[in-house]
Amino acid sequence: MKRRYRIWAAASAVVALLVAAAALGRPAPEENAPAPPRLKPFDTEDAPAHPTVVALDSLSAGERLKQQLNEHPHIREIRHNRRGDRSHYFSNEIAVRFRALPSESRLQQMEAAIAGQLIKQVDHVFVFRSRRQTYEEMRRYFHSLPIVDYCEPNYIYMQHELNKPVPMPNDSFYARYQWNLPAIHTEAGWTLSRGKRNVPVAIIDSGVDLTHPDLTRRLIGGYNVLADNRSPNDENGHGTHVAGIIASQPNNGEGVAGMTWFNPIMAVKALNADGYGTSIDVAKGIRWAVDHGAKVINLSLGNYQPSSVLEEAIRYADAHDVVLVAASGNDSTSQASFPAAYPEVISVGAVNPDLSYALYSNYGDYVDVVAPGTNIASTFAGHRYAALSGTSMAAPHVTALAALIRSINPRLSNDEVRDIILESADDLGERGKDPYYGYGLINVYRALELAKR
Repeated sequence: MKRRYRIWAAASAVVALLVAAAALGRPAPEENAPAPPRLKPFDTEDAPAHPTVVALDSLSAGERLKQQLNEHPHIREIRHNRRGDRSHYFSNEIAVRFRALPSESRLQQMEAAIAGQLIKQVDHVFVFRSRRQTYEEMRRYFHSLPIVDYCEPNYIYMQHELNKPVPMPNDSFYARYQWNLPAIHTEAGWTLSRGKRNVPVAIIDSGVDLTHPDLTRRLIGGYNVLADNRSPNDENGHGTHVAGIIASQPNNGEGVAGMTWFNPIMAVKALNADGYGTSIDVAKGIRWAVDHGAKVINLSLGNYQPSSVLEEAIRYADAHDVVLVAASGNDSTSQASFPAAYPEVISVGAVNPDLSYALYSNYGDYVDVVAPGTNIASTFAGHRYAALSGTSMAAPHVTALAALIRSINPRLSNDEVRDIILESADDLGERGKDPYYGYGLINVYRALELAKR
């Protein structure tokens, strides 16, 4: 089973250049797929440089990272189709779910049998790493044990971000750069609700710049899954950008305005400085967020391979009445991506500033709605601001809307919140639900009006 796989376009490891915009590459549309509507992509002139605004060529960095993963001796790909959509996993690691927790002595026997050791645990799921055996060899061993429920690879997840950089109430970058909030009627929505402090939002990502002046007052206790501590500082920038779309403090005279004014942010660091993490780490982050009171969770990450470990965490969150939102991916493919394709999750595609379908955005029956995704100005690591593009940027708009809905009407269940978001969307493309726009572009004002009733 030495197949190989592809993940989403990643951000650079915080390589910042104070330069004009870099060119945006676009993947070829899926072979034999129907042409998407309004194919002409949005483009804009490069904006003047600003001393606190960074321009990143994260698409090129993501391709370099994928090449680095492909060349790694312990990483394998799974190819999903002839087009080349792929996912990655560690060839010398395995995730094992036990029906009952093994004793210490039994655990030592397992480690000896695979010539390896236990490296992580989330409830009944254990991740083992072998010094000599492959995943396939370990799988045959663990499948022979009656106490094992299932085995699967330790999949790698990366952020859904592309890059088309430009610089970024009374926030200094709002009027000039933040086309995204007026496009979804956010300002009108603020007349109904600006959020509440008792509706926290968790961001499972690369962490957050914990001292960013536009975010620091909005952060509550977070978690670093990778280091197992309470310091989820962002070494990449992606998580900080996602957080700013949701919660960069509006009307403070600096930077950008987030969609919510009061909802606190839980930063959960499950992706490393290079912008990727494993299924077990993402699952652990989801469970931590649920157990610590998150009402909404944003997942701007994914790949094309379903994971039982991740699916269990998604179902755990759904059973605890948490709203889950995920990016659909940036490969212009109809290949189902996860976690976005799980039925418990609101899957989000991206549109351009002219509200045309963004050519990088994945499409298919699993896409529920679209949101602004191209040239989105937000906070960035190092007390800076950046404009990035991708479904990673679209998803937090929907996450923030879910938080506003739960703020104006806390009695609504997660399913009711989802229904309101879909029902209130502005229909785009073909009449009704379609594979490119889903039910349409989110409408903040209309959704809050429905929620208030």
